[in-house]
Amino acid sequence: MNIGERLKEQRIAKGLTQEELADRAELTKGFISQIEHDLTSPSIATLTDILQCLGTSLGEFFSGDDSDEQIVFHDADYFEKEDGEYHNKIEWIVPNAQKNSMEPIRLTLEPGGSTYPDNPHEGEEFGYVLSGTVAIHLGKRLYRAKKGESFYFLPAHRHYLENTGKAKAVILWVSSPPSF
Repeated sequence: MNIGERLKEQRIAKGLTQEELADRAELTKGFISQIEHDLTSPSIATLTDILQCLGTSLGEFFSGDDSDEQIVFHDADYFEKEDGEYHNKIEWIVPNAQKNSMEPIRLTLEPGGSTYPDNPHEGEEFGYVLSGTVAIHLGKRLYRAKKGESFYFLPAHRHYLENTGKAKAVILWVSSPPSF
């Protein structure tokens, strides 16, 4: 494993300059540059400090690349839950996405169906209507979106989706951070 190259990749992925990383780790920009160019090797303690500034640990850093991480998901990977009370079906289309920054689901609402009313929370909500029509309830306001339209909002008010049409509505819905 090329430690310097891997550190540089992680620094760039976090959007940090060498100087910003050096400041956070209480090191010099020159020392960070030497590490990234494999001109010097940091002590374990120094490497641990640098990795902490990058939001990772020694174990994660040395576990290798993410080549074993699943990138493409199929129907067999999905987890679904049907809610008879609200006449909806939620499909988690990226398994274990709750550990990620965002969580995509495929939501199917039967005519008259809805999602459970959700209280205000931090984050962002995005949806794309694949079929049908939905009403988006945000606090006291009501918005409509039909097939081919999308919606986006900050969940600062009580909110939920409702299918007021006569056909099923299918929505690709992404929540960040995960909340489904």
